[in-house]
Amino acid sequence: MFNEHKKSIEWGGETLTLETGKIARQADATVIATLGETSVMCAVVFEKKPKEGFDFFPLTVHYQEKYYAAGKIPGGFFKREARPTEKETLTSRLIDRPIRPLFVPGFKNETQVICTVLSHDLENDPDIVAMIAASAALTLSGAPFRGPIGAARVGYSGGEYVLNPKVDDMQDLRNNPEQRLDLVVAGTKDAVMMVESEAYELSEDEMLGAVTFGHEQMQPVIDLIISLAEVAAKEPFDFQPEDYSALYDKVKSLGEDAMRKAFAIRDKQERQAAISAARETVVAGLSEEEQADSQLGNCFKKLESSVLRGDVIKTGTRIDGRDLKTVRPIETEVGLLPRTHGSALFTRGETQGLVVTTLGTGDDEQMIDALTGTYYSNFLLHYNFPPYSVGEAGRMMGPGRREIGHGKLAWRALQAVLPAATDFPYTIRVVSEITESNGSSSMASVCGGSLSMMDAGVPLKASVAGVAMGLILEGEEFAVLTDILGDEDHLGDMDFKVAGTEAGITSLQMDIKVAGITPEIMKQALAQAKDGRLHILGEMSKALTGAGEFSVHAPRIETLTVPTDKIREVIGSGGKVIREIVEVSGAKVDINDDGVIKIASPNAESIEKARAMIGEIVDEPEVGKIYTGKVVKLMDFGAFVNFFGKRDGLVHVSQLANERVGHPKDVLSEGQEVKVKLMGFDDRGKVRLSMKVVDQETGAEIAQDTSED
Repeated sequence: MFNEHKKSIEWGGETLTLETGKIARQADATVIATLGETSVMCAVVFEKKPKEGFDFFPLTVHYQEKYYAAGKIPGGFFKREARPTEKETLTSRLIDRPIRPLFVPGFKNETQVICTVLSHDLENDPDIVAMIAASAALTLSGAPFRGPIGAARVGYSGGEYVLNPKVDDMQDLRNNPEQRLDLVVAGTKDAVMMVESEAYELSEDEMLGAVTFGHEQMQPVIDLIISLAEVAAKEPFDFQPEDYSALYDKVKSLGEDAMRKAFAIRDKQERQAAISAARETVVAGLSEEEQADSQLGNCFKKLESSVLRGDVIKTGTRIDGRDLKTVRPIETEVGLLPRTHGSALFTRGETQGLVVTTLGTGDDEQMIDALTGTYYSNFLLHYNFPPYSVGEAGRMMGPGRREIGHGKLAWRALQAVLPAATDFPYTIRVVSEITESNGSSSMASVCGGSLSMMDAGVPLKASVAGVAMGLILEGEEFAVLTDILGDEDHLGDMDFKVAGTEAGITSLQMDIKVAGITPEIMKQALAQAKDGRLHILGEMSKALTGAGEFSVHAPRIETLTVPTDKIREVIGSGGKVIREIVEVSGAKVDINDDGVIKIASPNAESIEKARAMIGEIVDEPEVGKIYTGKVVKLMDFGAFVNFFGKRDGLVHVSQLANERVGHPKDVLSEGQEVKVKLMGFDDRGKVRLSMKVVDQETGAEIAQDTSED
């Protein structure tokens, strides 16, 4: 009934298996990839006729995690998987980016790639497994896909690169000093197609070494996919790209001069208007049949690309007049919003980000429900890209894949320099509002985020800057561009974003539109990016002459640690005690299972009151220390004094005064405030106090013999 095929190899200390032919047989191809006990099924379907009127390739990639894969039931009211999580969205992008450029140019048939996590062993991250499954399914499907690709995750610990480190090792790099890198690399047999990373100030050579290591380690995976394709692949789909050379030649003859003049205009808005005018001139010179040709859009794009790329390769001069290495003019400003905790305006050329930092308490941490379990994040970065930033009137919707991806890239770049939660116990939310965009708005978010947090008084370990690199590749000739414009990104061959401090790289993301790049190109891109990054850091430093003052509108948070056996006493039955502390002090109090207590309030007196109340519960009185107490009961043999929280102690009649006292009521009354010294504890643990060794006016100790009569 089934025509099953299965191939396996040992890879990174685990068994990697690819199998097909048993499940989801009506798809063009379905592959289940298993690494350890993590399994991902990928099904590929492509329409056999192109979409009419599309001037782009309609490829969609969906990565979805099923809670049953880890033996869990989803949270929430409906108890079923809902909209894609951030992890699912980011992994969908991760799969899309290396496979999209490998489809034959001109292929516009709707294609869908669906990856479903079926089993998760909580050790091997499903994202790498999903990328491998998608590559294998596309290779088997018969689609015009020039793969396969391989993928690998690379760690860097103890000066050694690690292939596919376990989930626990990569869960929280900020609190794992042994692990300095989380890098995902994908590529073909000959070249690297995509890189995504989170790093802790690695050098350019260390990052390049990690990419090279990952590319080498993925080669057995590519061979495994090829071996499966040899026995299970379908016949290649009969696709021949449409020949539109005649139409292109006419478009070129009508519009090349006007297009070249348009690209010589430096202002983005004026340049786009001139390009639109040039297009209209070309259309006016075409016949009605030629105007209706579906390839006309491709002709315009090819012409624009030819003009931009040719001038860069020939002259080394870009459309805004810069050379290959110059960064656009930069303006920075901090503290421009009076009521926010921290704010910065970062402008680089025609790209601008207004970035705002808000400081919150533990209640503001984000709870993340993942297959690996529920955890909390105290650093949030949200990126918004409104249509006015590019001079357009568009629909206002929730964050899409692009916004989530750009925000995560900036998050990775900045989280490496955050202070430890024990040193700065705040939840930090950074919001980047892109107010103008002409290339590299995600890197503007990095620069503005760094400035904004410093303005808020966050003690970052160092400033972070980011720059986007581009590539023009024509045969053997190439040009690496520093700080690319939007047109250079759209019409170029690479988007290579590098962020970091003066000491090293904290994040790297690379997308390639051609069939990979060489180590030589990547090395040059990293070197130019370092020069650009250092220049930007120098410009950013002009905005901050020192550490930002802590906003008066931000909550003050102090932490203290109590013994774990005292946690129950602080909370009280049903939370009664901690609620009383909050009500009486006016401060917000959080306590975790480790005994770490966070006290938050804009009012210093409230914090001190809460600290004192907690101290009365958990602290132990010190022998030899003088306390102020209150007489609570008088007996024939002495007075009981409440001197420490709810603790009472006995002042024996012989310790009331230096002269003989007949009865305590002769010198004391209930409710009277007195000063006592803790002398110690008797054999039964009872507290022994003394008044006669303490000056009742000043509270100072009186040196004398304190032995009892």
